[in-house]
Amino acid sequence: MDARDFLGLEPTHNPHRWHFPVTPGLSTGGGFLFGGCGLGAAIAALEGTTDRPLVWATAQYLSYAKPGSVVDIDVTIAVSGRNSTQARAVGHVADTEIFTVNAALGSRDLAIDETYVRPIDVAPPDECDPRPLRIPGEESIMSRIDLRLASARAWEDLIGKPAADGRSALWARIPDMLEPSASALAILGDYVPFGIGQALGAFAGGNSLDNTLRVIRIVPTEWVLLDIQVDGIANGFGHGTVRLYAQDGTLMATASQSTIVRFWAEERPGTRPQAGHTAATTTIPTDRTATAGDGAEEST
Repeated sequence: MDARDFLGLEPTHNPHRWHFPVTPGLSTGGGFLFGGCGLGAAIAALEGTTDRPLVWATAQYLSYAKPGSVVDIDVTIAVSGRNSTQARAVGHVADTEIFTVNAALGSRDLAIDETYVRPIDVAPPDECDPRPLRIPGEESIMSRIDLRLASARAWEDLIGKPAADGRSALWARIPDMLEPSASALAILGDYVPFGIGQALGAFAGGNSLDNTLRVIRIVPTEWVLLDIQVDGIANGFGHGTVRLYAQDGTLMATASQSTIVRFWAEERPGTRPQAGHTAATTTIPTDRTATAGDGAEEST
Protein backbone atom coordinates (compact mmCIF):
# COMPACT_ATOMS: atom_id res chain seq x y z
CA MET A 1 0.00 0.00 0.00
CA ASP A 2 1.38 3.41 -0.93
CA ALA A 3 0.46 6.75 0.62
CA ARG A 4 -2.37 7.42 -1.79
CA ASP A 5 -3.99 4.10 -0.96
CA PHE A 6 -3.45 4.63 2.78
CA LEU A 7 -5.11 8.03 2.61
CA GLY A 8 -7.77 7.03 0.09
CA LEU A 9 -6.61 9.86 -2.18
CA GLU A 10 -7.90 9.73 -5.75
CA PRO A 11 -7.45 11.93 -8.82
CA THR A 12 -10.34 13.39 -10.76
CA HIS A 13 -10.78 14.17 -14.46
CA ASN A 14 -9.10 17.49 -13.61
CA PRO A 15 -5.35 16.87 -13.07
CA HIS A 16 -5.30 19.74 -10.57
CA ARG A 17 -8.07 18.35 -8.33
CA TRP A 18 -7.92 15.39 -5.97
CA HIS A 19 -10.19 14.14 -3.22
CA PHE A 20 -10.25 11.74 -0.28
CA PRO A 21 -12.85 10.67 2.30
CA VAL A 22 -12.30 11.49 5.95
CA THR A 23 -12.53 8.16 7.76
CA PRO A 24 -12.04 7.31 11.45
CA GLY A 25 -8.70 5.75 10.46
CA LEU A 26 -7.47 9.17 9.30
CA SER A 27 -8.91 11.04 12.24
CA THR A 28 -8.02 11.88 15.81
CA GLY A 29 -9.79 10.44 18.79
CA GLY A 30 -11.54 13.81 18.99
CA GLY A 31 -13.33 13.03 15.74
CA PHE A 32 -11.64 15.18 13.09
CA LEU A 33 -8.99 14.82 10.39
CA PHE A 34 -5.47 14.35 11.80
CA GLY A 35 -3.33 17.26 10.62
CA GLY A 36 -0.49 15.05 9.40
CA CYS A 37 -2.92 13.17 7.16
CA GLY A 38 -4.12 16.44 5.67
CA LEU A 39 -0.57 17.51 4.91
CA GLY A 40 0.27 14.04 3.62
CA ALA A 41 -2.69 14.09 1.23
CA ALA A 42 -1.75 17.55 -0.01
CA ILE A 43 1.83 16.41 -0.65
CA ALA A 44 0.65 13.36 -2.58
CA ALA A 45 -1.63 15.59 -4.67
CA LEU A 46 1.15 18.10 -5.31
CA GLU A 47 3.59 15.38 -6.34
CA GLY A 48 0.95 13.75 -8.52
CA THR A 49 0.04 16.96 -10.31
CA THR A 50 3.59 18.25 -10.84
CA ASP A 51 5.29 14.85 -11.28
CA ARG A 52 8.11 16.15 -9.09
CA PRO A 53 9.33 15.09 -5.62
CA LEU A 54 8.70 17.30 -2.62
CA VAL A 55 11.41 19.62 -1.30
CA TRP A 56 9.33 21.29 1.41
CA ALA A 57 5.71 21.88 2.27
CA THR A 58 4.07 23.92 4.99
CA ALA A 59 0.46 23.52 6.08
CA GLN A 60 -1.73 26.00 7.89
CA TYR A 61 -4.66 24.31 9.62
CA LEU A 62 -7.81 26.39 9.46
CA SER A 63 -10.83 24.25 10.30
CA TYR A 64 -12.00 20.70 11.05
CA ALA A 65 -13.01 17.95 8.65
CA LYS A 66 -15.05 15.22 10.34
CA PRO A 67 -15.46 11.56 9.40
CA GLY A 68 -18.07 11.14 6.71
CA SER A 69 -16.99 14.25 4.84
CA VAL A 70 -14.94 14.40 1.64
CA VAL A 71 -11.97 16.72 1.28
CA ASP A 72 -11.31 18.16 -2.17
CA ILE A 73 -7.74 19.30 -2.83
CA ASP A 74 -7.15 21.92 -5.51
CA VAL A 75 -3.56 22.29 -6.72
CA THR A 76 -2.31 25.57 -8.19
CA ILE A 77 1.08 25.75 -9.88
CA ALA A 78 2.40 29.24 -9.29
CA VAL A 79 5.81 28.90 -10.98
CA SER A 80 7.38 25.94 -12.75
CA GLY A 81 11.00 26.09 -13.83
CA ARG A 82 13.56 23.67 -15.22
CA ASN A 83 14.39 22.10 -11.84
CA SER A 84 11.74 23.22 -9.38
CA THR A 85 8.08 24.06 -9.06
CA GLN A 86 6.42 26.38 -6.56
CA ALA A 87 2.83 25.36 -5.90
CA ARG A 88 0.04 25.34 -3.36
CA ALA A 89 -2.79 23.02 -2.45
CA VAL A 90 -6.02 24.00 -0.75
CA GLY A 91 -8.07 21.34 1.00
CA HIS A 92 -11.74 22.11 1.52
CA VAL A 93 -15.03 20.45 2.39
CA ALA A 94 -17.67 22.12 0.21
CA ASP A 95 -16.95 25.83 0.72
CA THR A 96 -15.12 25.45 4.06
CA GLU A 97 -11.34 25.66 3.78
CA ILE A 98 -9.69 23.04 6.00
CA PHE A 99 -5.99 23.57 5.24
CA THR A 100 -3.72 25.46 2.90
CA VAL A 101 -0.35 24.04 1.87
CA ASN A 102 2.46 25.92 0.14
CA ALA A 103 5.27 23.83 -1.30
CA ALA A 104 8.32 23.55 -3.51
CA LEU A 105 9.03 20.44 -5.55
CA GLY A 106 11.86 19.29 -7.78
CA SER A 107 15.42 17.99 -7.77
CA ARG A 108 18.86 19.09 -8.96
CA ASP A 109 22.09 17.28 -9.72
CA LEU A 110 24.63 18.24 -7.09
CA ALA A 111 27.47 16.03 -5.89
CA ILE A 112 26.98 16.86 -2.21
CA ASP A 113 25.25 14.58 0.28
CA GLU A 114 26.02 15.71 3.83
CA THR A 115 24.20 15.68 7.16
CA TYR A 116 25.30 17.89 10.03
CA VAL A 117 23.13 16.63 12.88
CA ARG A 118 23.04 13.25 14.60
CA PRO A 119 20.13 11.28 16.06
CA ILE A 120 19.59 10.82 19.75
CA ASP A 121 21.26 7.67 21.08
CA VAL A 122 18.52 5.09 21.69
CA ALA A 123 17.99 1.34 21.62
CA PRO A 124 16.63 -0.28 18.44
CA PRO A 125 12.86 -0.59 18.05
CA ASP A 126 12.62 -4.24 19.14
CA GLU A 127 14.25 -3.35 22.45
CA CYS A 128 11.87 -0.47 23.23
CA ASP A 129 8.50 -0.74 24.96
CA PRO A 130 5.40 -0.24 22.82
CA ARG A 131 3.32 2.83 23.41
CA PRO A 132 -0.24 1.61 23.96
CA LEU A 133 -3.28 3.39 22.61
CA ARG A 134 -4.65 5.96 25.00
CA ILE A 135 -8.14 4.71 24.20
CA PRO A 136 -7.86 0.91 23.80
CA GLY A 137 -9.82 -0.45 20.85
CA GLU A 138 -10.46 2.95 19.33
CA GLU A 139 -10.27 3.31 15.55
CA SER A 140 -8.22 6.38 14.73
CA ILE A 141 -4.99 7.29 13.00
CA MET A 142 -3.18 6.17 16.18
CA SER A 143 -4.49 2.63 15.77
CA ARG A 144 -2.71 2.53 12.40
CA ILE A 145 0.71 3.66 13.67
CA ASP A 146 3.05 1.38 15.63
CA LEU A 147 4.99 3.39 18.23
CA ARG A 148 7.86 2.42 20.53
CA LEU A 149 9.14 4.51 23.46
CA ALA A 150 12.73 5.16 22.41
CA SER A 151 13.40 8.04 24.80
CA ALA A 152 10.06 8.91 26.31
CA ARG A 153 7.92 8.15 29.34
CA ALA A 154 4.90 5.90 29.38
CA TRP A 155 1.53 7.24 30.51
CA GLU A 156 1.94 5.97 34.07
CA ASP A 157 5.45 7.44 34.44
CA LEU A 158 4.88 10.84 32.85
CA ILE A 159 3.48 13.11 35.54
CA GLY A 160 6.09 15.28 37.26
CA LYS A 161 8.99 13.93 35.21
CA PRO A 162 9.79 16.43 32.43
CA ALA A 163 12.11 15.35 29.63
CA ALA A 164 15.63 16.72 29.95
CA ASP A 165 16.18 19.70 27.64
CA GLY A 166 12.71 19.18 26.16
CA ARG A 167 13.91 16.28 24.03
CA SER A 168 12.16 12.94 23.53
CA ALA A 169 12.05 10.24 20.89
CA LEU A 170 9.80 7.57 19.43
CA TRP A 171 10.30 4.79 16.94
CA ALA A 172 7.36 4.79 14.53
CA ARG A 173 6.15 2.80 11.57
CA ILE A 174 2.97 2.58 9.53
CA PRO A 175 2.51 -1.17 8.98
CA ASP A 176 0.16 -0.64 6.01
CA MET A 177 2.81 1.27 4.07
CA LEU A 178 5.62 -0.72 2.50
CA GLU A 179 7.95 2.16 1.65
CA PRO A 180 8.56 5.58 3.20
CA SER A 181 7.49 8.63 1.23
CA ALA A 182 7.14 12.35 1.77
CA SER A 183 3.44 11.84 2.51
CA ALA A 184 4.20 9.15 5.10
CA LEU A 185 6.83 11.35 6.76
CA ALA A 186 4.29 14.18 6.94
CA ILE A 187 2.03 11.90 8.99
CA LEU A 188 4.85 10.76 11.27
CA GLY A 189 6.27 14.26 11.65
CA ASP A 190 3.15 15.47 13.42
CA TYR A 191 4.50 14.75 16.92
CA VAL A 192 5.54 18.07 18.45
CA PRO A 193 2.35 17.91 20.61
CA PHE A 194 3.61 14.57 21.98
CA GLY A 195 6.93 16.25 22.78
CA ILE A 196 5.20 19.04 24.67
CA GLY A 197 3.65 16.57 27.09
CA GLN A 198 7.01 14.88 27.54
CA ALA A 199 8.84 18.21 27.99
CA LEU A 200 6.39 19.34 30.67
CA GLY A 201 6.07 15.98 32.37
CA ALA A 202 2.31 16.41 32.24
CA PHE A 203 -0.81 15.21 30.50
CA ALA A 204 -0.49 18.02 28.00
CA GLY A 205 -0.03 18.65 24.34
CA GLY A 206 -1.98 20.76 21.93
CA ASN A 207 -3.65 21.52 18.65
CA SER A 208 -1.27 22.24 15.79
CA LEU A 209 -1.52 25.56 14.01
CA ASP A 210 0.84 24.52 11.25
CA ASN A 211 3.24 21.81 10.13
CA THR A 212 6.28 22.19 7.86
CA LEU A 213 8.05 19.21 6.31
CA ARG A 214 11.50 19.56 4.70
CA VAL A 215 12.67 16.49 2.82
CA ILE A 216 16.39 15.74 2.70
CA ARG A 217 16.73 12.19 1.40
CA ILE A 218 14.26 9.31 1.62
CA VAL A 219 15.73 5.81 1.93
CA PRO A 220 14.13 2.38 2.49
CA THR A 221 13.46 1.73 6.17
CA GLU A 222 10.88 -0.13 8.22
CA TRP A 223 11.06 2.11 11.29
CA VAL A 224 11.48 5.87 11.51
CA LEU A 225 13.08 7.50 14.55
CA LEU A 226 11.19 10.63 15.60
CA ASP A 227 13.75 12.77 17.43
CA ILE A 228 11.57 15.47 18.99
CA GLN A 229 12.91 18.77 20.32
CA VAL A 230 10.57 21.22 22.00
CA ASP A 231 12.25 24.59 21.57
CA GLY A 232 10.06 26.69 23.82
CA ILE A 233 6.64 27.28 25.35
CA ALA A 234 5.35 30.78 26.04
CA ASN A 235 2.20 32.89 25.73
CA GLY A 236 0.07 29.77 25.54
CA PHE A 237 1.86 28.33 22.50
CA GLY A 238 4.54 25.67 22.07
CA HIS A 239 7.11 25.35 19.31
CA GLY A 240 9.29 22.44 18.29
CA THR A 241 10.98 20.32 15.68
CA VAL A 242 10.95 16.63 14.77
CA ARG A 243 13.90 15.07 12.95
CA LEU A 244 12.97 11.89 11.10
CA TYR A 245 15.76 9.32 10.77
CA ALA A 246 15.86 5.95 9.02
CA GLN A 247 17.03 2.96 11.04
CA ASP A 248 20.52 3.30 9.53
CA GLY A 249 20.78 6.88 10.85
CA THR A 250 19.99 8.66 7.59
CA LEU A 251 18.26 11.99 8.21
CA MET A 252 15.28 11.81 5.87
CA ALA A 253 13.36 14.95 6.82
CA THR A 254 12.62 17.55 9.46
CA ALA A 255 9.20 18.70 10.60
CA SER A 256 8.39 21.77 12.68
CA GLN A 257 5.20 22.99 14.32
CA SER A 258 3.60 25.59 16.52
CA THR A 259 0.76 24.43 18.74
CA ILE A 260 -1.87 25.74 21.12
CA VAL A 261 -0.77 24.21 24.43
CA ARG A 262 -3.54 22.35 26.26
CA PHE A 263 -3.69 20.41 29.51
CA TRP A 264 -5.87 17.56 30.70
CA ALA A 265 -5.67 18.50 34.37
CA GLU A 266 -8.43 20.26 36.28
CA GLU A 267 -6.19 22.99 37.61
CA ARG A 268 -4.77 23.91 34.21
CA PRO A 269 -6.40 25.62 31.20
CA GLY A 270 -7.32 23.65 28.13
CA THR A 271 -9.24 20.43 27.71
CA ARG A 272 -11.64 18.92 30.19
CA PRO A 273 -10.04 17.29 33.24
CA GLN A 274 -9.29 13.60 33.43
CA ALA A 275 -9.59 11.57 36.60
CA GLY A 276 -7.84 8.39 37.66
CA HIS A 277 -5.98 7.91 34.40
CA THR A 278 -4.39 4.57 33.62
CA ALA A 279 -3.07 3.77 30.19
CA ALA A 280 -4.87 0.47 29.91
CA THR A 281 -8.36 1.36 31.02
CA THR A 282 -9.16 5.05 31.18
CA THR A 283 -10.28 7.33 28.39
CA ILE A 284 -8.90 10.86 28.55
CA PRO A 285 -11.53 13.38 27.42
CA THR A 286 -10.62 15.75 24.62
CA ASP A 287 -11.68 19.29 23.85
CA ARG A 288 -13.76 19.10 20.71
CA THR A 289 -14.39 22.83 20.78
CA ALA A 290 -10.72 23.72 20.43
CA THR A 291 -9.53 25.85 17.56
CA ALA A 292 -8.52 24.08 14.38
CA GLY A 293 -5.54 21.80 14.42
CA ASP A 294 -4.54 18.21 14.49
CA GLY A 295 -5.37 16.87 17.83
CA ALA A 296 -5.26 17.35 21.52
CA GLU A 297 -6.19 13.71 21.60
CA GLU A 298 -2.68 12.56 20.72
CA SER A 299 -0.64 15.18 22.44
CA THR A 300 1.37 13.31 25.06
